[in-house]
Amino acid sequence: MSIFGSQRDFGLIKKMNRALLRDIIEQEVGYYKISLQETEANIYGESSEKIYYNPVLLQCLITRGDQIYTVDDFGPDLGRTLSFAFLRDDLVDQNLLPEVGDIIMLNENYYEVDVVRENQFFFGKDNNYNYGRSAEYGASISIVCDTHLTRVDKLNIQQVRP
Repeated sequence: MSIFGSQRDFGLIKKMNRALLRDIIEQEVGYYKISLQETEANIYGESSEKIYYNPVLLQCLITRGDQIYTVDDFGPDLGRTLSFAFLRDDLVDQNLLPEVGDIIMLNENYYEVDVVRENQFFFGKDNNYNYGRSAEYGASISIVCDTHLTRVDKLNIQQVRP
């Protein structure tokens, strides 16, 4: 049995991470979840117009990629990749499961989720795969979404100004 890495230790780490994100870092984004029931798909499972639920505000850590400018026949275009790291427990509290195709809004820019990664575990232990050991050790800490900048006119999201 391990001395460190119990659920009590993990609870302390969770409280510290939540305090760090909410009180010190304070980076908040709007998370738009795609509504699969309202989005109409063609025979190939594709859709030209996607419908999204109202945004959920979430605290996160942001890793910004470089801005990339490209010029083609239609003129200059700006591209950028970002990674958003959310605390897994915050997503569970909001009953939100990140998936490819969801939209994250940051500073009036919209980023489409390309990859969802859940590979950061407390003490490197995943309690779903403990191979006969005690299930009270190890847990998932965060979920990271890799995104790219997308045009707002491609989305079915309209800003309403009061």
